[in-house]
Amino acid sequence: MTRVIVLLDGEHHPSVVRDAIAGIEPVGAVWCGGEEKVPREVLDDPVAHYGIEFDPDEPREDALRRLAPGATTVVDLADEPILAADAKLRLASLALHLGLAYETPSESFEPPRYEALDFAGPVIAVTGTGKRTGKTAVSCHLAGVLGARGRSPAIVSMGRGGPPEPVVARPDVTLEDLEALASEGRHAASDYLEDAVLARVPTVGCRRVGGSLAGVAHQTNMVAGARLAAALDGIDTLILEGSGACVPPVEADATVCIVGDPADALGALGPYRLLRADLVLAMRDVPPELTELCPALVVPVRLQPEPAEPLEAGARVAFFSTGEGDCLGLEPVVTSRNLARRGELAADLERAEREGCDVYLTELKAAAVDTVAAHARRAGARVVFVRNRVIADDTDLDELLAGLTADG
Repeated sequence: MTRVIVLLDGEHHPSVVRDAIAGIEPVGAVWCGGEEKVPREVLDDPVAHYGIEFDPDEPREDALRRLAPGATTVVDLADEPILAADAKLRLASLALHLGLAYETPSESFEPPRYEALDFAGPVIAVTGTGKRTGKTAVSCHLAGVLGARGRSPAIVSMGRGGPPEPVVARPDVTLEDLEALASEGRHAASDYLEDAVLARVPTVGCRRVGGSLAGVAHQTNMVAGARLAAALDGIDTLILEGSGACVPPVEADATVCIVGDPADALGALGPYRLLRADLVLAMRDVPPELTELCPALVVPVRLQPEPAEPLEAGARVAFFSTGEGDCLGLEPVVTSRNLARRGELAADLERAEREGCDVYLTELKAAAVDTVAAHARRAGARVVFVRNRVIADDTDLDELLAGLTADG
């Protein structure tokens, strides 16, 4: 049975609104503001004029939270200038977070579904507000923090290049294993493989296609992947790694949300991801608007690229990445930011060979295996992968992450 909350504003005449909601029979109303057509005495007696009770002085978000337990759907009867597009989407984000559908005359958002797991240990989701916000780095860091505290975590990762059926990657996966995958035409730099190589924990790879404004994949096998991980021997904690702005479709006990560009977090249905979070890690400067909107602690962090294994003294290094960070303490002979741009990458690889680079230091993303590693083999160079260390300058990040499990 549909139980409706209506959004109302004072830019519509009360008689127009009363006639409109007569056919809806809402269980509650949220006053969104406006006084062009509504004197105060009308608002003081809303039942007489609108046919429904509401508090004109209650903040709209508070009213929606109060009414949510008795409803299934929000029907938006408000309009500009009281509720412009960004304000509508923020209310839609809150509605979805409260488990309510949100409807306008031409759009409808359904609350995402999250599947329950038969798993006794804690489940932690790592989500992001966009692509390359640091989800893999945080998932690996979290796995290391939990492992140092005696836990045995596994990571479940979904990606746009993941396998057709969930696959378990061993903690001891090697470059040769990755090259074998690439030779079979598979994506050998998928996030789950990066997790296995850098975190050295069992990792389950999944795939997804598409993504809605609320972070729902058009198709994904991550639920099956999470169940596979939950059945692994010795595993007592699951880390669910999202993909792009897509949220893992599995119930989690706690969620870490990583904000890259604040505009992605504040625009469209980005606030939905913030509302779900128990901890927010911000990779850039944090605007006041973000901290005001987000109920969780917001911690500024940064990623510091570093070699995942020691380099020989005097090595001539070519560094390949998808981002802007430099490896601390290294002065590469060649630096390429084109790991995800294969046309430009080819020229950078040729330059690395001309410069006699004997170490190809690369992030395990994009063309790292099928192109960079393959070129290194031909040039007789060593391949070393890069990990991104997550750093919070003014906060004990490890304690915050450990605290996401039930017993810390």
